[in-house]
Amino acid sequence: MSREQRLAHPAWMTRGPWKATLRLAPGDIRATPSQLAAFRSFAQAGDPPADAVVEMMARLPGGAGRRLFEQAVEKGIDALGDPPRELVEFFAAVDAVPYWVDPDLLDRGARVVGRTGLLGLTMVMPCASLYGGYLASRANKTLMRTGYLDTMAPRRLAETAGWWVDVTTPGGLGRFEAGFQGTLRVRLMHAQVRAAMRRRDDWDHDTWDAPVNQVQLAGTLLLFSHVMLLGSRALGFQFSAADQAAVRHLWRYVGHLMGVDPGLLPATAADAWRLYWLEAATEFLPDEDSRRLGRALMDAAAPLLLTSRWQDSVPARHALTNYLFAYSRLILGRRNADFLGAPDNRLYRAAVLGTAATVFAAESARRVIPGVTGLCERLGQRQRTTMVRRLIREQHGDRSHSRYDTPGRPRNTAVRP
Repeated sequence: MSREQRLAHPAWMTRGPWKATLRLAPGDIRATPSQLAAFRSFAQAGDPPADAVVEMMARLPGGAGRRLFEQAVEKGIDALGDPPRELVEFFAAVDAVPYWVDPDLLDRGARVVGRTGLLGLTMVMPCASLYGGYLASRANKTLMRTGYLDTMAPRRLAETAGWWVDVTTPGGLGRFEAGFQGTLRVRLMHAQVRAAMRRRDDWDHDTWDAPVNQVQLAGTLLLFSHVMLLGSRALGFQFSAADQAAVRHLWRYVGHLMGVDPGLLPATAADAWRLYWLEAATEFLPDEDSRRLGRALMDAAAPLLLTSRWQDSVPARHALTNYLFAYSRLILGRRNADFLGAPDNRLYRAAVLGTAATVFAAESARRVIPGVTGLCERLGQRQRTTMVRRLIREQHGDRSHSRYDTPGRPRNTAVRP
């Protein structure tokens, strides 16, 4: 049997920080044509179990479907006397823990992410994972059609931060814990938005693929796992191979709960890098919507993150915006940062590099001083939890996402978790 030639890197992946990033990969991660074709077939796939629950909810009157779903989330499917078949099948799948799940690895992965503390929450997650994710223009089409740009970004940031902290809190993926239950609610919301987009006359299926499809779900998973690790390392954090494996394991389980197809759940570092290449090579096609969403996020970040004392301070907002998105510029490269509208200021880039050097020095000490790693994990988790509670409170965050229950009603927020 002849061996297929691997595809060439897109030109943009051979320049700037992307070229340096690819040097971290374990060998040649490029796909073959047949691998690419198999991957692209997932762009037409949804999430049948969750989609069936949404159809059931639409069929039942007066919010009964939502109430049944919430009862099953909070108390288990056995708490319902005569549950609809769709709910039984959905919860049978999510309640069955896959054979490969290792609770110790889940706990370690959460502690590793928690150790990134406020830098992970306020820089890496929004300014690398979310901001960089806007380069994937097809996924942006649902974002542009489910909310007003001027109001959705702060609330989306707060809700995303809340969910992210929940799933990366030790023990948070236990059956009746916030991370597990929040992920099921996010999954249902994805299915509701998918159904709403399919009803729209302006959805360009040929150009944009199926709405909220499996390629996009897997891409979201990578943004919070693989890209999060890379972005944290760029800020000076140090992770052992075992640390990184634990984080990947955590997010593999989150992906399972979120309804990502098993064929798109990376199990190893090599899997994650190959999927990263496929996503970046085929989905990173930025357009004007990328620019508009990037601007909305950039305008929202500083006012959201600053405490009430400083939120109305123009100099404070200007300084924090420049600092945060100087980091984005270093991560994404000049061309992508220019396209998204990130500010370009050498002073703030130097400040970010100074932060990275300081973190790297502190991390080097942490690795050799007994007890410090655990202290950093506890402190980072406490800082994240305190901040995210404030963000959710100030933005009136909706952890249930029940605003999507009425077709056509959600007009004040966005889609991806």
